[in-house]
Amino acid sequence: MTLALLPEERACHDPHGPCLADETAALDNLAFAARVRAAAAVLRAHGVSPGDVVAVVLPNRAELVVTLFAAWRLGAAVTPVNPALTENEARYQIEDAGADVVVGEAGAPLVTLAVTGLADEPGDAPAVAVDDTALALLVYTSGTTGRPKGVMLDHANVRAMTEMVVAGLDLGPRDHSLLVLPLFHVNGIVVSVLSALRAGGRVSIGGRFRANSFFGTVERVRPTYFSAVPAIYAMLAGLPAEVRPDVSSLRLAVCGAAPMPAQLIARFEERYGVPVVEGYGLSEGTCATTINPVADRRKPGTVGLPLPGQRVALMDPQGRVLTAGPGEVVVQGPNVMRGYLNRPEETAATIVDGWLHTGDVGRFDEDGYLVLVDRIKDMIIRGGENLYPKEIENVLHAHPAVLEAAVVGAPDAVLGEVPVAFVALYPGAHATVEELLAHCRERLAKIKIPVRITMGDALPKNPVGKIDKPELRRSLTPIG
Repeated sequence: MTLALLPEERACHDPHGPCLADETAALDNLAFAARVRAAAAVLRAHGVSPGDVVAVVLPNRAELVVTLFAAWRLGAAVTPVNPALTENEARYQIEDAGADVVVGEAGAPLVTLAVTGLADEPGDAPAVAVDDTALALLVYTSGTTGRPKGVMLDHANVRAMTEMVVAGLDLGPRDHSLLVLPLFHVNGIVVSVLSALRAGGRVSIGGRFRANSFFGTVERVRPTYFSAVPAIYAMLAGLPAEVRPDVSSLRLAVCGAAPMPAQLIARFEERYGVPVVEGYGLSEGTCATTINPVADRRKPGTVGLPLPGQRVALMDPQGRVLTAGPGEVVVQGPNVMRGYLNRPEETAATIVDGWLHTGDVGRFDEDGYLVLVDRIKDMIIRGGENLYPKEIENVLHAHPAVLEAAVVGAPDAVLGEVPVAFVALYPGAHATVEELLAHCRERLAKIKIPVRITMGDALPKNPVGKIDKPELRRSLTPIG
């Protein structure tokens, strides 16, 4: 069974139970189902039918979730578009996806259906029988190595992933998710919205993340969990000492999208008393592949154990499975994407013999927990020696003053590449470049020590909140 009829099922089971809220409205199950039916009627009046694609260009708000389920009710797929994209960038995604209708703010470029018109009056559209193999989501990658690619996720992918997340996080009807990640990203859609709703819980959409107002929202909304990226945890850990929020409602916090340094996990947990459950996955795997156990041993510095139903292995460049690693992380399971839209060659290069090749280097520790070493493409080759930036970043993070750290390879006329570091300090903390270099010298071999450290107030982030290494590389000048 797909998730297309979830609103109706919730309305039948518990009509007046809380379902979805944002900063302007709160919907119970009955109201949410009615909004979905009305939106589906409007979409159908605009010609949306089974197999079509609906683009949604909206910030985080309830209407985006309503549109998602309305499209599914009609047998259509949805491609969520980052509203911060330029018109040309948005046009590329909309046209590449073959979207028939674009839902967004009235008067915005490219929009064919204003979001205000989705539920002006009651309406209904009969639900279409949706097959598991039907396309559900077209999620576009960040495009750091070229034009963004449309990741095709069918209803079987989404159903399997939500089952895994519900089991992995032990979600149930009493859970209440606070959404802080953008809904154009699969983590926000799957972990923060679909999984909570599938478990019988509820969702509050927190709007744009702001560190200085986040805990005020937590105190007001009283969620049981939220999902975020390391940069968000770093900002929260760096709040002034006088910030002492009531976080007693929170059962756990989830971290994904990028590896979180063990030191940052410890700093957040010690300050707020909320356990951080770190996981790992890709859009191509419908979000999550491994997770640190909620009810068992969590091991900071690892990304946990494979979720039930997935097989995770390590491979060498010749495609041979390794027993321990390091090697490229590869994944099999019902969550693996159908492929990249209209890109058969890239699909064939990414999914080989049923294995999704992640591009990440990892190893298993003695307990079978996955430890990420680095991205293959981020590896620095210095005079023929392979250096992994994450190892250097972890050392920098071990310095108590360091809030953020990123290491990239800079061109060098003799050695080819050398490591350079970009660092931001905690507010009020003090450290000099020489102090950080001395810290590295005590813990790293000479060839791994950054040849240059650039200090700044903050490091650039991509739309998902990860440190934007391509932007850092573009700022580099040759060393020698």
